[in-house]
Amino acid sequence: MSTAAVRRNGDTGRRPRPTPGRTALLVVALGLVVVWVLPLAWAVATSLKPEGETTRTPLEWIGSTVTFDAYRQVWQSGDLGRWMFNSAYISLVTTVLTVVLCAMAAYGFARTDFRGKKVLYGLVLAGIMVPPQVLIAPLFAEMVALGLVDTYWGVILPQVAVPAMVFILVKFFEGVPRELEEAAFVDGAGRWRVFWTIVMPLSRPVLAAVAIFTFISTWNNFLWPFLVTTDPAGMTLPVGLVNVQSSYGVRYAQMMASVVIAGLPLLVVFALFQRQIVRGIAHTGLAGQ
Repeated sequence: MSTAAVRRNGDTGRRPRPTPGRTALLVVALGLVVVWVLPLAWAVATSLKPEGETTRTPLEWIGSTVTFDAYRQVWQSGDLGRWMFNSAYISLVTTVLTVVLCAMAAYGFARTDFRGKKVLYGLVLAGIMVPPQVLIAPLFAEMVALGLVDTYWGVILPQVAVPAMVFILVKFFEGVPRELEEAAFVDGAGRWRVFWTIVMPLSRPVLAAVAIFTFISTWNNFLWPFLVTTDPAGMTLPVGLVNVQSSYGVRYAQMMASVVIAGLPLLVVFALFQRQIVRGIAHTGLAGQ
């Protein structure tokens, strides 16, 4: 395309002029970045200080020396490798089961008609409003009765049924064109084949977002793994790090080192899959709600 044609189409390659609205949005965005980054930067800076300088007043960002003693002590105080494996295994299995089961339930609500559908879907939506802490006592009693305390499945199974994910997937499946499914039915495909070969491939953006959200929430979950695991070999990373801290008292450098160690895998996951997260939110139709 010639330069004249570009100019005629209004595409001059120049940046848009700043307006009060854009400037305000930029200021708000920068403020949110500072609010999010500042605590993380403080945690990293504190973890690199000598322990005796973490409570010095006035507060200083950088200590007299940069030391990794806090990380070394945290690593030596507990079985960090085992806890990381437990967290990764539990998070991955929980994510896979949540995506598959919630997608199946959501497709059933979005595309099939059966007796009591509205009532059952209403109960699922009601589950969004129930705080998870309310269900801890009956869930723990159930795990004891099933003999699943101090097992991987005792941690995984209560985290698999997520009403919010079902709701998100229902909204997405309702937007999938029915013509695609009807064409497959005409060709002799059954409901299961349509679900696995047509609906699921078309749902990759929202499934990726659901998977990432589930992985992050499962990795960060502390209360339920703390209650259902007593064997140190079966603890997840957040539970193990808290036990190490409580054994040695409050040591701020080690505490911040534990926070950095626990959060680093999630930062990597978010950095690698942030595009899928944004696309998933946009495809659910919930971005403006």
